[in-house]
Amino acid sequence: MNTLDFTMRLGLAFFLGTAIGFEREWRQKSAGLRTNTLVSVGSAAFVLLSYSIGGDATGRVASYIVSGIGFLGAGVIMKDGLTVRGLNTAATIWCSASVGSLAGVGLIKEASIVTAVIMLAHLILRPVSNQIHRYSFKKSTNVQTDYLFKIKCKNEVENRLRVLLMQYLGTNEKVLLKSLASDDFDDEPQYALISAEIVAISQQDSLMEKMASRLTIEEDVQKVSWEILGTQHDV
Repeated sequence: MNTLDFTMRLGLAFFLGTAIGFEREWRQKSAGLRTNTLVSVGSAAFVLLSYSIGGDATGRVASYIVSGIGFLGAGVIMKDGLTVRGLNTAATIWCSASVGSLAGVGLIKEASIVTAVIMLAHLILRPVSNQIHRYSFKKSTNVQTDYLFKIKCKNEVENRLRVLLMQYLGTNEKVLLKSLASDDFDDEPQYALISAEIVAISQQDSLMEKMASRLTIEEDVQKVSWEILGTQHDV
């Protein structure tokens, strides 16, 4: 394999991995632009190395990539109580490795198609999944409890705390984020107030307290509080 062919295949892996990573970075996921790009490029580089070795090395290296990437994916999976987070991120990393491997063996069209399918899965299936979640939430709710969750923090960390709050709520099937807003303090312009209205199945006081304790220890957070707005019974 000449240098030009090597560079083109590695460049394709870089471009396609970046495309997948950009969407993940936009969604504020733990494995974003750099991670998916490096996974894709690394997989392509190992496949290209196997070409240089020759023989049956290509098949063996590809199998090692499939199994080895599992250790990387396991690093982003976290268990929080009864909830497991990071499975989608781990699956995306695994898919990025497949894109890099396809680019490494020179299957340009196939690598591009897989990249498009991965991105479509995130862009199209996300709203579908959210709708299913909302529908199942409404069907399973017998006693609905509304909460108001507030975070007072410095302006510099506002966006990060909003993302943390949405991620925490998005991984729990017992709660649904109804609204999320931010306000400024006239007498304290350096601070912002994040207010979130949360709908829960029955009373989830322990969950609210757990969230408050978790966010209180974040840097530049001055105060975290929550209250029950009301309780509704389905007829």
